[in-house]
Amino acid sequence: MLIVKSLHIIFMVTWFAGLFYLPRLLVYHAMSDDQASIERFKVMERKLLYGIMTPGGVLTVASGLWLWLSWGFYGGWLHAKLLLVLVLLGYHFWCGKLVADFRRDRNRHSHVWYRWFNEFPVLILVAVVFLVVMKPF
Repeated sequence: MLIVKSLHIIFMVTWFAGLFYLPRLLVYHAMSDDQASIERFKVMERKLLYGIMTPGGVLTVASGLWLWLSWGFYGGWLHAKLLLVLVLLGYHFWCGKLVADFRRDRNRHSHVWYRWFNEFPVLILVAVVFLVVMKPF
């Protein structure tokens, strides 16, 4: 089971790497005004979303479910963690919608908005790590 737990952490790190980097790409994309840069960002965003983030997210959730079903329920902290994972999945899908908006040249947000948007997964990561390590309830 330690192998599954290790893989869960590796997949989570992969997923978060994408969740941190994709909004940063959207910042730069929103600031771009030349067609070559715009097209390059579209390719980078698509590859990051579908090649790294989504597989990382799917494997994180799958390995987490495996751990949960194998070891059982541990307490209220796990409910809180699961809620935060659901929020993070919503954020992931929102990122996908933003990438689709850029792909269709329909972005409605400024680079400043994306800079703030980029900070949200940091809060979730901090909360999840504290919940898992400290198990406060």
